[in-house]
Amino acid sequence: MTGDTVATRPGADAATPTWRERLAGHRAGRSLGRWAGRWAGHRAGVGAIAVLAAAAYAVLGVVKLLTYRASSFDLVIVDQAVRNYARFRPPHVPVLGMFHGRGMDYPQLADHFSPAYALLAPLYWIRDGPQTLIVAQALLFAAAIPFLWTFTRRALGIAPAYLVSVAYALSWPVAQAAGFDAHEVMFVPVLTAAMIERYQAGRRLAALAAMLGLLLVKEDMGLMVIGAGVCLVLVGDRLRGVLVAATGAGAVLVVRGLVITSLGGDSKDFWAYGHLGPDAPSAILAILRDPLSALLLPFSEEAKVDTLFLMAWPTLMLCLLSPISLIALPHVLERMLSDRTPWWQAEFQYNAFTVVILFCAGVDGLTRLLRLVRRADDRSLKLAWASGVFVVALTLVPRFALDQLYHPAFYEGDRVKVSAAAAAVRVVPPGVTVEAVNSVGPALTRKATVLLWSGTPHGAPWVVADTARWEFPFGSPDDQRLQVDRLLADGYVKVFERDGYVVLRRE
Repeated sequence: MTGDTVATRPGADAATPTWRERLAGHRAGRSLGRWAGRWAGHRAGVGAIAVLAAAAYAVLGVVKLLTYRASSFDLVIVDQAVRNYARFRPPHVPVLGMFHGRGMDYPQLADHFSPAYALLAPLYWIRDGPQTLIVAQALLFAAAIPFLWTFTRRALGIAPAYLVSVAYALSWPVAQAAGFDAHEVMFVPVLTAAMIERYQAGRRLAALAAMLGLLLVKEDMGLMVIGAGVCLVLVGDRLRGVLVAATGAGAVLVVRGLVITSLGGDSKDFWAYGHLGPDAPSAILAILRDPLSALLLPFSEEAKVDTLFLMAWPTLMLCLLSPISLIALPHVLERMLSDRTPWWQAEFQYNAFTVVILFCAGVDGLTRLLRLVRRADDRSLKLAWASGVFVVALTLVPRFALDQLYHPAFYEGDRVKVSAAAAAVRVVPPGVTVEAVNSVGPALTRKATVLLWSGTPHGAPWVVADTARWEFPFGSPDDQRLQVDRLLADGYVKVFERDGYVVLRRE
């Protein structure tokens, strides 16, 4: 009797499963039940890692906000966009529009195409303000942990899954992003983790949804989708890979070439490759004329080499053995080929875009290496690698932002500065427009329309300046003092002064 023949069994009909089918279904059910039971048994552990990580990230950001170490660029930018979404208005960001000379009604989507910020609007119905953004960002960063744990458990086992998850929670790219205001990168770790893990689980539709979600985070996420398509082609899923890569390329062209410019943005804002040419075609020709120089460009600065090493080292370099790392490659090249120094460095948030991808690539790289040396079932090697990843993450903590959490001075900040800044903020009445120094803007944005105080006056009725400490975008405190003198000469009146903070009101 074959497994799909039922007519030879008396009384059987086509709807009746055979004994082989029933046995297969029973085994599959038992297997699924065992997996569900194991996952249920680890929910508390994985959840605890995620909760502790979210708490650490939130504390890091909130303390900086309360001690006037956050900044209008970018915390007020995001706050203004989300507040407008919450009030069912276009996401205008006056702080950015006036800084660029594009008006109070400049939409955030013309700067970075990040409609994903609209998802945060319901949180502003509960409590609006920068603190909400910081907590939401912390939760989103931590939300990648269950997906990373599941991906690693399938490949390496339970103990390595915990070690890799903690390594991600402590990872320097996430720490730097959590410690520097709030940015669109908050959505990327969880989306990339879901995309990779769901594809590994055979849930193609869920993986596709996560991939499409990336395109709503930032205008260059199409590059990451192109990388995902190349990865799929290399692992044998060729048709789907080609379609995914084409989707990513189309998204980049449409968003940058059409959507952003139609909203009032300028394509020149995104061109960071002047050393290669004034535009994309000329840059491509320059690369074709001298491909060796182009290949060496990502290694042309010490900061670039340091960052590239720091990106791969947390996986003990094994991420380089996996095609999954190709998902990150286009985004990494976008940064390393540019002429914008902050894009190369480890201090800013840009590395958090690819951190989960590289951890997953490290897991996959190890499994490929073990298969190559015919040690695929060697649990001790898997545990040894995961332990190494955990130790590397620990050793990097003192160098980056999470190190501040166990120093009491971090929570106090500069007490004199904090007291003076808080007093200056209280002087400004609610409902007004105020030009505020970069570090004070986040404290004012809940009650006032904040513009960035700079060398270009915008005629706001209130100004909060700092003449004692350097603040972006000025060149020095001397420039800031000169600007205050100019405003006084133009008719502003000084209504508050303490420890370098000056509040001016226009008569």
